[in-house]
Amino acid sequence: MSFLLNCILFLPAIGALFLLAIPRQQATSLRRWSLYISLATFLLSLVLPFRFEPASAAMQFVTNRSWIESPPIRYHIGVDGISLFLILLITFLSVLCVLVSWNSVQEHIKEFFFFLLLLETGTIGVFIAMDLFLFYVFWEITLIPLYFLIGIWGHERRVYAALKFVLFTLAGSLFMLVGILWLYNIFGTFDYEMILRGIAAGTHTFSAQEEYWLFLAFFAAFAIKVPLFPLHTWLPDAHVEAPTAGSVMLAGVLLKMGTYGLLRFCLPLFPEAAHKLAAPVMVLALIGIIYGSLLAMVQPDLKKLIAYSSVAHLGFVVLGIFSFNQIAVQGAIYQMLNHGVSTGALFLLVGMLYDRLHTRQIRDMGGLATPAPILATFFLITSLSSIGLPLLNNFVGEFLILLGVLQERVLYAALAATGVVLSAAYMLWMYQRVFLGEAGAKQQTMPDLNQREKAILVPAVALMILMGVFSPFFLRKMDVATASLLDHAGRREIKVERHSPVPKPEPKQDAQLLGRISESAPELPATDFLPLEH
Repeated sequence: MSFLLNCILFLPAIGALFLLAIPRQQATSLRRWSLYISLATFLLSLVLPFRFEPASAAMQFVTNRSWIESPPIRYHIGVDGISLFLILLITFLSVLCVLVSWNSVQEHIKEFFFFLLLLETGTIGVFIAMDLFLFYVFWEITLIPLYFLIGIWGHERRVYAALKFVLFTLAGSLFMLVGILWLYNIFGTFDYEMILRGIAAGTHTFSAQEEYWLFLAFFAAFAIKVPLFPLHTWLPDAHVEAPTAGSVMLAGVLLKMGTYGLLRFCLPLFPEAAHKLAAPVMVLALIGIIYGSLLAMVQPDLKKLIAYSSVAHLGFVVLGIFSFNQIAVQGAIYQMLNHGVSTGALFLLVGMLYDRLHTRQIRDMGGLATPAPILATFFLITSLSSIGLPLLNNFVGEFLILLGVLQERVLYAALAATGVVLSAAYMLWMYQRVFLGEAGAKQQTMPDLNQREKAILVPAVALMILMGVFSPFFLRKMDVATASLLDHAGRREIKVERHSPVPKPEPKQDAQLLGRISESAPELPATDFLPLEH
């Protein structure tokens, strides 16, 4: 089955190369070919969860071959319960991105879909690479297509936003590269599993200061990508200026690369430093939750409001990861998926509104539910999912995170819960201003969703409901892999204090108690007893 994972990884890139052979004048052929490739990749990825063995913590669908002899770099890829559904998220959103760009992209169509397919390969590679050098290669590959997607097909300040995004990400990546090279000097390999086994066996140990700086080197790259407060300033600009497909991939996939890196690398490779720095990281996550929510509440731009909501939602994920509690960590992984679906759908809806009104300003909208009731219904369901309404997907992730954090730090859980209240405030207020009230003259002529747009949104909303109702299907496949990772990271010990201990009765007291019960019990007639049949 390793062949299947290689097909999923390289099919979009191969499709992108074949796309270059299609004449640019054949716009319909370019769009259809991109759709066929992304759809084929998604259908192949659907095989993974049904061939996956949830009882095993080992990597599955593994390919491990020598790539470069000196230094020893291997083409080592694999999937476990942590990365399994993230791959499906990428392939699913890629199909939606092709469909939503069908009419909105009218210039340089070939190049747009080329970079979109290349971005799909790069992001899949990040989540399956088991060699640190290979991971870094895929990490950097994702920068190139997204830079062009924002810089060419974005809005007014697209060049500024694209450059800011690349500079922020590259700065963090350089720190991670130094950390990767340092690990190679210690272990003599870039292979993630060999390094992990060496740490677990104690054959290689870090000094406290060395582990501290290595943790920070990796943490810098991942915290910028999340983004974690105060490194979040690139995100609103990138979201606002990106085309709809770029915003969907950025929110749905690229941000998860940061939280995935924290979980996959920072915790198990540097457990002592991760435990010591857990408290300040959780404080930064809490600031991101509350600060991001407050900023979202006052945004006049609809797209920027959703961008700041991502800062708050990803703060929940980081909070769950650094609680070192299995319930919270599983909730954090699930919330990565939830955020990708819900926030990705919100950006799809905002893109559809922009195509109709050519504005993102909330003050220029109002009463849109009258001319576009179907669009308003999809927007309401997606907004309620983002808030965390029960029976929808975000509720499960946020509930598990808060439940796990509550077992570790009660105050942090209480502060994080305020983010849930604030998210309801800014999302419902936004919906009221955009869709309710009296529609203006311009809004009254706005068309409702067409068949293509319905085909985009129906699967997304169906997935929100499916993940909210049938969450055990997803969580069971994460359970063993999460437990194994936390064993490497070192679980936090929970001290249970019994304020009113119950003394155990002495045997003599037990006999006297049973005697009094038997004396006071009434005699029952023989007919009340039935013989036991064996």
